[in-house]
Amino acid sequence: MQDNFLENKNFFDLLFQSASEGIIVVNSKQIVVVANAASEEMFGYEKGELDNRHLDLLIPKKYHHSHHGHFNKFLEHSEKRQMGHGRDLHGVKKDGTLFPVEAGLNPFSIDGEDYVMSLVIDISVRKEAQRQIKELNSELEEKIKLRTSELQESVENLKHLNLELEEEITRRKEAERKIKDALQKEKELSELKTKFLSLVSHEFKTPLSGILTSATLAEKYTREEQQEKREKHLVTIRNKVHYLNNILNDFLSIERLDSGRGQYKFSNFGLKRLINEVVYNANITLKDGQEIIYPRDVEDVELFMDEKILELILSNLLGNAIKYSPENTLIKFRLELDGEFIYFEVEDQGRGIPEKDQKHIFERYFRAENALLDQGTGIGLNIAKTHLENLGGSISFESEEHKGTTFRVKVPMNKS
Repeated sequence: MQDNFLENKNFFDLLFQSASEGIIVVNSKQIVVVANAASEEMFGYEKGELDNRHLDLLIPKKYHHSHHGHFNKFLEHSEKRQMGHGRDLHGVKKDGTLFPVEAGLNPFSIDGEDYVMSLVIDISVRKEAQRQIKELNSELEEKIKLRTSELQESVENLKHLNLELEEEITRRKEAERKIKDALQKEKELSELKTKFLSLVSHEFKTPLSGILTSATLAEKYTREEQQEKREKHLVTIRNKVHYLNNILNDFLSIERLDSGRGQYKFSNFGLKRLINEVVYNANITLKDGQEIIYPRDVEDVELFMDEKILELILSNLLGNAIKYSPENTLIKFRLELDGEFIYFEVEDQGRGIPEKDQKHIFERYFRAENALLDQGTGIGLNIAKTHLENLGGSISFESEEHKGTTFRVKVPMNKS
């Protein structure tokens, strides 16, 4: 039967020798009937040197036994398929060198004799490229960890400096921020990390420079008549540290939300204490002439909720109202109880949100068109909405450009 195949050899030579891929034809006994020049060069053999040799010559020895069984089953089913799908395949060169390959199997028959044609591709270059990509990704991970660690160390040093200058600011626990791989594609992961590092660098650079300048100048004002100037710089430091602290809280909250860990700690606490804490922290960042109007005689009811998360949400809303409102304006902070829920409302007289941007306002990293020049991360409202939905609450708003914005928050009074 092999002679019948060889009668058609001129046709096969023309077809095989013009192909750039390696082509090897074996009979049912796995004897090489014909191999094209590309396959001979790939495996390191001279022209015709593979003819009438057993296919085992091109397969690593440890796979010889299993390969025979696979080959026989393949002939029984007689269908085209990719060899070793899902596994790494290797070929053996004449000098014994192993190299990675891909092989497609195509059965056919001539005059009752079964043959298998294998298309073989050397994928050494592709495997090396994949290895380099994996190595580069690993290096990128290490650089991000290192820069995150350095940033945390810098913030911790600033906290110590602030404690020396202003004893009213209480120590905060060290905040760790981790970016979890939420994407499967390497390109998307790399873009997300690059965007995050750029955001952190931009948002920390200006406040850090201001703190350093004010701290340097404050050291020079030592005489009693210079205390007013000294106090001015201390206020600047306090405001900028408060801003940095809020950013750290936002990033920490994102990490906790994305990680899926049990992030809520419920406890009983008084409503009056929560309101006083939120308003006190907001007052630190007020612009000249700004004032927060809030209910000072609120009923001191007890809530069962995550106090820190609720404080974070309300602080974000008040902080935005202060940031996006001009000097000499009022910010109204209202609340209402109905027995089962508590409703908070923050109204400002600021620039408002453009109508075309309102549908995106709760998206992470989104900044409205008229707020791009202000400092900010674009994550505060996204965090607030996510937490409120997790806690059985909700958030909504009304806004008109150049007139102001009102945010409304609904929260269960007893999460139990």
